Amino acid sequence: MTTTTLTTSSSADPAPSSTPAPLTDVPSVVDETARLLTEHYVFPDVAEQLAALLRRRLAEGAYDVESAEELGGLVTADLQSVNGDLHLRLKYHPDRVPQGRGEAAAAEMRRKFDASLGGVPRVELLDGGTALLELAPALFPLSWSAEPLAAALTLVARADALILDLRANTGGDPDTVAFVCSYLLDERTHLNTMYARVGDRYDQSWTLPHVPGARFGGTKPVYVLTGPRTFSAAEELAYDLQQLGRATVVGETTRGGAHPREGWTVHPNLEATIPVGRSINPVSGTNWEGTGVLPDVPCPAPDALDRTQALIRG
Repeated sequence: MTTTTLTTSSSADPAPSSTPAPLTDVPSVVDETARLLTEHYVFPDVAEQLAALLRRRLAEGAYDVESAEELGGLVTADLQSVNGDLHLRLKYHPDRVPQGRGEAAAAEMRRKFDASLGGVPRVELLDGGTALLELAPALFPLSWSAEPLAAALTLVARADALILDLRANTGGDPDTVAFVCSYLLDERTHLNTMYARVGDRYDQSWTLPHVPGARFGGTKPVYVLTGPRTFSAAEELAYDLQQLGRATVVGETTRGGAHPREGWTVHPNLEATIPVGRSINPVSGTNWEGTGVLPDVPCPAPDALDRTQALIRG
């Protein structure tokens, strides 16, 4: 998940360069990543441990490489070596990304949004009055995606059962999770609480009292398809509905990333992505970090749709 506020790119923005920038100063990239880690990572004690590891590995020559892609892979492996946090990365972007907090994620998300009908690539009426709604490749910022999501969710509101396909969804905006859930529940409902390290703050996420269009409602069957690619905010959507007893999850265990993250550009092709908080579900009191969302009906992800249709038919 990302908590960064994302902005759209105007037509006047320069096109991203596909030529990677040279890697001329590895120490500065590693030092800046370590600094951001100690200032922002949700677990301060782990942050200190990892920062020391990065600096030790730098001194040993472990990062003596010539490309940003190689450096990103090596540093990411070290960042995830202590507690396996999959949101903790030195992420390589093939196209050069703008400087600033959140700008790398914004540029990447915008390209995906424009190429995916706003994150709703498939809406289909199946046999027996069941609607299939695929949300992929991400749950985009609500300021971008509210219109296509509202249209799709209103369209499926008359179905007898709903299948949400999240097998190819790699995450996104927690506000968009709440927006989707608002169409599937009748009462205003507490979905999640986010703890933020900065400010020692707890922020609750609730469904909306009103939504554009028609609701599917809180009584008809909902099934959520998951797989090993399902990650982050997509996992929250599946987990929230599962914990509330509102949906049956079918497929494979998800990747297991529950920490909201922010990103800082530390090189024209490298983004330090650092979790700044953690999720607390009001039902379970915990989250899916490291474990993933466990399906109610386990089956190989490619078979999840067929298995769900068989469940619906009884």
